[in-house]
Amino acid sequence: MAAPVYAQHDTSKFAYPIQMDDVVVTATRSGWDLQGFIRRVRNDTTFYKAFRSLHLVPFNATNDIRVYDKHGKVEASLYSKTKQSVHNGCRSMQVLEEKTTGDFYKRRHRYNYYTAELYAYLFFTEGEVCGEDNIVAGMLDQRGKGQMEKSKFQLKQLMFNPGTHISGVPFMGDKAAIFDPDVAKRYDFKLTSEEYAGEDCYVFRAVPKKGEEKNVVYNDFATWFRKSDYAILARDYSLSYNTVVYDFDVKMRVRLLQKGNYLLPARIDYDGNWYVFTKGRERVKFTALFTY
Repeated sequence: MAAPVYAQHDTSKFAYPIQMDDVVVTATRSGWDLQGFIRRVRNDTTFYKAFRSLHLVPFNATNDIRVYDKHGKVEASLYSKTKQSVHNGCRSMQVLEEKTTGDFYKRRHRYNYYTAELYAYLFFTEGEVCGEDNIVAGMLDQRGKGQMEKSKFQLKQLMFNPGTHISGVPFMGDKAAIFDPDVAKRYDFKLTSEEYAGEDCYVFRAVPKKGEEKNVVYNDFATWFRKSDYAILARDYSLSYNTVVYDFDVKMRVRLLQKGNYLLPARIDYDGNWYVFTKGRERVKFTALFTY
């Protein structure tokens, strides 16, 4: 690994050291625009676009959601296989197989767990939905009012705009905004060249400096960017935070694939343990697999 490279002290540039391997150092010396790449990392829309594109194509999905008690035993679960069909610009979903245990559902087939409801919001479809697109412009917006809508918006921020301020989460402030100066100084940044799924990639990673672990939200944040077009092929998150009224410890791994003209989710693994004063504690793991 080569020595850290420091950006110029210009407010428009990322002014913190980035440890780079020899391949990346050679590229920068040959004229590769490091600052342009960092701007792409901060402002990426390909990841969000991949999830929006999920609404435009037919696919089969395997959904495995498990809720654990404090002893690590499964107390409720859902395993299902679903099929999304798309006709004349409208999508609908068919449940091919479903098995549940415990109190996964409450009355009227409603979800008994917050995480399950958010999962359904992302990946399940009720009835027929028409008129969607995968156009991504500007920042994420919050639609509707109420706690669930706020939670959906916060989930989208964590998944699609990681490293930015998470709106509406008390006591956290801007600690999730890893590119802001007051937070960036608490991290070590690395940029390496690696192969992922047969594609040459740049891997951008942020990890807390020693002694700063309790002062930040992201314990690890890594993204694989395809060199040919800077599209994201994979992303790993590990984040945690603790306050009097809530705490969370969440890990996510997201893998994408190219299918024709679309970049689409292929696999998502989630391992979360969180508590909110008004909701109680949930310990949930899920895996979502998509085939096209």
